[in-house]
This record gives sequence, C-alpha cells and structure tokens, in this order.
Amino acid sequence: MASSYPRRHFLKTATALTAGLAGTSLTPQIGFGMAPAIAGPNIIGPRAGYSPHVGTLVSMLDWMRAVVLGSVNGMTTEQLDYLHDAKANSIGAMLLHLAATERYYQLHTFEGKKWGSWSDAIKKQWDTPMELGEKARKAIRGHRLDYYLNTLAEVRQKSLLELKKRDDKWLMAVDEAWPWGPTNNYCKWFHVCEHESNHNGQIKFIKSRLPGAKAGQD
Repeated sequence: MASSYPRRHFLKTATALTAGLAGTSLTPQIGFGMAPAIAGPNIIGPRAGYSPHVGTLVSMLDWMRAVVLGSVNGMTTEQLDYLHDAKANSIGAMLLHLAATERYYQLHTFEGKKWGSWSDAIKKQWDTPMELGEKARKAIRGHRLDYYLNTLAEVRQKSLLELKKRDDKWLMAVDEAWPWGPTNNYCKWFHVCEHESNHNGQIKFIKSRLPGAKAGQD
C-alpha cells in the first residue's frame, strides 16, 4: 500500500494556495457557535462565519479542493492540453468541468433555477466544459494553469459567499422532484465535493501517462 505521506505533504503546500484563491482563512477560528478552536485543513467540522452543518460542508469542499490543486501543481500548458487517446479529456478541460459543475449547482440551489433553465449566455460560457467530449477537446486548449485556477477560485468564492447567507435548515431542505429521488441541498453540495474526488482520480491517471512521467509518481 502506498504511503499517505505525499498527500499530507501536498495538502500543507496546497492549503495556502486554496486559502488565497478562495478567500477562506485556515487560521484558528474561535467563538462562532460550534466552530472549533482550530480550523486547520485536516479538521472536518464547523467553520466560523457559517452555520454548523454548512461550515462542515465548507470544510469538506476546502479539503477536496486542496487535493485537486496538489494534483495539478506546476503543470505546463502542454501537460494540461495532453490527450491520452481520442476519447480522453484533457486535465485542463476537467478542471474547467469542475468549475462548470459548481456554477450550475449555484444557479440551481442558490437561485432556485430548474436544472438547465439558465440563460443562453450562461450556457454559452459553461456548457462545453460541463459536457466535455469532442467539443471540449477542440475548444479547451492553450491555457496556462493560472487560467484554470483563477476560474475555479472565482466560482468557489461565490459559493462561499452564498453559503454564508444560508443556514442548516436550508441545507437540509429536501427536493422531492430531484431525478435521484428526494435529495436535500446537503447531498447536492456533497456531490459537488465528491465530483471533484472522482475527477481527481482521472487527473492523476492522465498525469501518470504524460510523456516523460515516472512510474508510480502518483
């Protein structure tokens, strides 16, 4: 079994980047309801400025984002554009896909829009990375890593600002008509988190197949 040290190591370095990009302080927080005295990157639980369960969700979103940032740290444009085969998605496209997914869940849960009912302008901006596939393989190319990180950070900042306005009652509210069956906002936003985990695995696979990649580096 591979050592867990590399993950712990990059979490330490990625945490600072996550905090700077997303505007989330990871310094000790005290005195907000159930917020813990220490709100470090590996402490899952309430966060100051959020209701208890919303803050716990935020801590999970922060942790998973740090993992993704660690996976792509230092990648070049050529590496971000690399296509492993004719059906593969590039790492850059997958990063933009994460931002698109989060943006659509913002529109759905924060603005109460029925899924897919957003404006043509929104669809023009986000549908290609959301759907991935052939169109994304052709369109999402030539960007530096900062482009993707800034896009992810901009979308996440909006999520954090909106989540500060919500309480645990909102988080637990159930959507009876959701395609998966009765689903609350907590589950929808946990999906945003685990969706990043899913694509992080794909990112690491593609990274391990990059020209010149060393065996077992991930």
